[in-house]
Amino acid sequence: MSERKDGSIPTFPQVDEPGLTSSQVQERRDAGQVNKSQERSSRTLGQIVRANVFTLFNAIILGAMVVVLLTGQWKDAVFGLVIIINTGIGIATELKAKHTLDSLSILVASDYYVRRDGSNQRVSHDAIVRDDLLWIRSGDQIPADARIVESYGLELDESMLTGESRTVRKEPGDQAYSGSTAVSGMALAEVTAVGVGSYAARLTAKAKVFKKVHSDLNEGINTILKVMTVVVIPLCILLIFTQMRTVGGLQTALSNGSWRQAVVSAVAGVVGMIPEGLVLLTSLNFALAAIRLARKQTLVQQMESVETLARVDALNLDKTGTITDGGIVFEAVHPLDPSGESDQDALAQPLVDVCAEENPNATGTAIMAGLPQVSPSGTVRARLPFSSARKWSAILDRSGRLWYFGAPEVLLASQAEAHPVVEAQVTDLANRGHRVLMLADGGTVRRSDAGQDYFQEAEALPADLIPRALISCSEHIREDAAPTLAWFREQGVRCRVISGDNPATVAAIADKVGLTGAAKPRAMDARDLPENLEELAGALESVDVLGRVLPDQKKAIVQALHLSGHTVAMTGDGVNDSLALKEADLGIAMGNAAPATKAVAEVVLVDSRFSHLPDVVARGRQVMANMERVAGLFLVKTVYSALISLGVVLTGIPFPYLPRHITYIGALTIGTPAFFLALAPNTRRYRPGFLKRVVAFALPSGFATGLTILAAAWFMPTLLGLDRGDSSDLNALRSICAIILFFMGVLVLAQVARPLHSWRGLLVLVFAVAGVIGACIPLVARFFAITIPQGGALAVTAVSVVAGGVLMALAVLAYPPCARFISQLTSRR
Repeated sequence: MSERKDGSIPTFPQVDEPGLTSSQVQERRDAGQVNKSQERSSRTLGQIVRANVFTLFNAIILGAMVVVLLTGQWKDAVFGLVIIINTGIGIATELKAKHTLDSLSILVASDYYVRRDGSNQRVSHDAIVRDDLLWIRSGDQIPADARIVESYGLELDESMLTGESRTVRKEPGDQAYSGSTAVSGMALAEVTAVGVGSYAARLTAKAKVFKKVHSDLNEGINTILKVMTVVVIPLCILLIFTQMRTVGGLQTALSNGSWRQAVVSAVAGVVGMIPEGLVLLTSLNFALAAIRLARKQTLVQQMESVETLARVDALNLDKTGTITDGGIVFEAVHPLDPSGESDQDALAQPLVDVCAEENPNATGTAIMAGLPQVSPSGTVRARLPFSSARKWSAILDRSGRLWYFGAPEVLLASQAEAHPVVEAQVTDLANRGHRVLMLADGGTVRRSDAGQDYFQEAEALPADLIPRALISCSEHIREDAAPTLAWFREQGVRCRVISGDNPATVAAIADKVGLTGAAKPRAMDARDLPENLEELAGALESVDVLGRVLPDQKKAIVQALHLSGHTVAMTGDGVNDSLALKEADLGIAMGNAAPATKAVAEVVLVDSRFSHLPDVVARGRQVMANMERVAGLFLVKTVYSALISLGVVLTGIPFPYLPRHITYIGALTIGTPAFFLALAPNTRRYRPGFLKRVVAFALPSGFATGLTILAAAWFMPTLLGLDRGDSSDLNALRSICAIILFFMGVLVLAQVARPLHSWRGLLVLVFAVAGVIGACIPLVARFFAITIPQGGALAVTAVSVVAGGVLMALAVLAYPPCARFISQLTSRR
């Protein structure tokens, strides 16, 4: 800890313990028993690089690129650039996540005082060693686990570890855990665990374990890649064999060098079947969404979290920090006996005195601020600070009068039946959303007992307390809470409030902000929740508000909602929330949350504004809806490439186009327009079944495109008198097939971009014109081997395009029955 503001060294009680000697401290340093954690996140730089470089997608594309480069046809290998871009985005994103996890620290690094060689010495957080005698003073955050040796009224706030405010009085022999904070008193403690062995470090280690966010989109793409792998390898071998035969067989191909063109032709079929642009576009779209959210003070720590935002249908909210801003507002003193000593003015002085602790909590601060005309009297002889473990505090004034202040149900626990009117008033105030406390008279003690150490010997509650007043406070409700909750209701997201407070009070606040619309929120005490997860899942379906929730119940609630098939998002701010946030599909931390909580959350609302959540969810829905739209473009290419490859193998014809053709066509009809379509506004709610719908669209359109190209490759040499064995005629045939394929791609793009009466129609027109103009530019035409047909060839090409258009129209009509068939097929499985 630091020196006092005036620069003086803190004073400590006289103790006999000398502490460790310098040699003993050095021995522990040599043994590594110092308070420094060497733990890092579970994924090293090498692991991150390997995970992003050695993927199935990269293996297929890299293998195809190397094969093409070996042939010397580098122009046909430009498709390999997508590996570098996609891998770079993935590595950069995960390195950012690693940096966040590695910097995770629950403890505040500061200086502390330890007793060594018979004197008190100031040391840094990392210099504390095991068995050190550590001084704990009010305001200190405990740096290591310790056992209390001497206590001088020490009380610890363990909320960073347990979640709710847990102010606990510590006595000699008690354990004090790292991460908790001293709110009052002082103690001398023996350090029992340091560094990675401390409680805070163990909790942090659990939170630090890297968790890859589940992505339906990436899972669908990986499924496609796995299927393509099974198809690609044998088909590639067959394609190479077939293409060798078209140039006279293996011996002839090796002798005259035509094997190079055969291999390039085979690669054209392989590359076309891999939706490499979809992988790249997915990464780019996630990254752009994260950048847009960052501009709105929302940090997305894993790109895939953007997709999860679209799927959330259950949102667990912490009351404080979301619905309320954590501020307490004093409202009124309600005398329980208007005559005599229970007059409001007479009660104000003892109320302020009992709240005027050295480190008053939020409620005490609010009460003193609400009674500015009353100052602490200075007549308090003994004090027992408030503790959430007891839920009450007490003072003894100079006259020997005892005053108790705390939760009514605790102060009157032994005599509830004697005060039915008080109980009814407490219930009424709580049901109206107030936080209710009680000031009670404990009578007068004998002068001989009225010493400063009175509460060290008499900490138990008297059985004959007299209620004098109820004090009502309220939490300040955020202005954006009601409209934000209304938005979630309209979007079909079920919100539940989870709190450690009285369920009736929380339910009243939830009702004020319209958690459930016009209906009253259904509340339940978490102490009555079943422990069995299946039973808990059933109970949660009929509950809107949970009060008195213990920290270990939060994770169980998330697990139970998962059993019911929900995609769960959860907000949190305490260290105790970190494991529940990791269990949720989407962990959301407020900007003022504990460092551990922010580090493990997928999304951090930097300025702690709950109203950002609709923007967050809307952005996720935009990504998913648009990616589903454009995924059809890429899968159509996969379908027609597979069909064309199969047709080539079965009929033994040269492959109808080159890899550079598919690069040119893909850039103008798939990749670049898909980028613009993916950024368009779209608030459509996500529906499960992404892959089924995309496949249902891609099959008919892909078959229409593939059959059109195969028909041109089969019949056009006869119609135009072309010789497939002549390299010049083969190049002309491939150029014509590429042109037909381009126009079929434009038709698919138009189908995906609908409705075309908006900017989307202009987008399709721009890329169609760009493709035609590009083919007319000599430099571009030479690089991509495109030749504009003339005369009869042009007429036949035009007829082929029209025929392809007719097939595409039939494909549009075939989409609904295809979608139903795929749905039935998958449901049977």
